[in-house]
Order: sequence, then C-alpha cells, then structure tokens
Amino acid sequence: MADRALRGSGLGSRSFEDETGVEFAPRLEVAFDCPMGHHFTVMFSEEADLPVEWECQKCGKIALRSDGTRAEGKDVKPVRTHYDMLRERRTIPELEELMAERLELLRKQD
Repeated sequence: MADRALRGSGLGSRSFEDETGVEFAPRLEVAFDCPMGHHFTVMFSEEADLPVEWECQKCGKIALRSDGTRAEGKDVKPVRTHYDMLRERRTIPELEELMAERLELLRKQD
C-alpha cells in the first residue's frame, strides 16, 4: 500500500506546467477613478471594446475612466402624443369638421 501512495504534493493543488515559451495575448491596462476617490486599474484584451465606466472594486459605485473618455450621448426621440399622431393623419379643418359632427350627435342625444 505504501508503494502506491503519492507523497510530497497535494493532488490538484498545484500545476507543474512551466510558463516558459508561453506567449500571452496582448493586453491593455485601463485606469478608472471612483467618485469616492478610489483609483484602480483593470486589464483588458487589446481586441476588446473598452468600457467607459466600471464598478468600483471597493465601494461599488460607478467609476469613470481616468483618461477622460466619456460615453457618447444617445439620440433621444421626442415622445409622440395622441394629438401628434392625429395631426399626422388630419388637417386642422378636417379636425374641426369632425368635432362639429360629434358635437351635433351629442346635442341630439340630450
């Protein structure tokens, strides 16, 4: 039994692979500043789309990039109201005519 025992290393605890000859993927280190004053860096692949903001590792608030890169503003569509959609389909004289017809019907019901 003693001749089958593995001694001197824990199974699965260490890798005996050597890192010589291993070429790592090109990386970028991006710095971030938290509103609470924390400064940290995160490693990214050179091929990755770099984020503009990242969660602070210490306090959890949103940190912005130290190099001053900011997100581009998104185009915001104005809210279309019912009246806007109605005006796309009808002119003012047509709407006045329809309103007169509806008022006439309401007056006849009384």
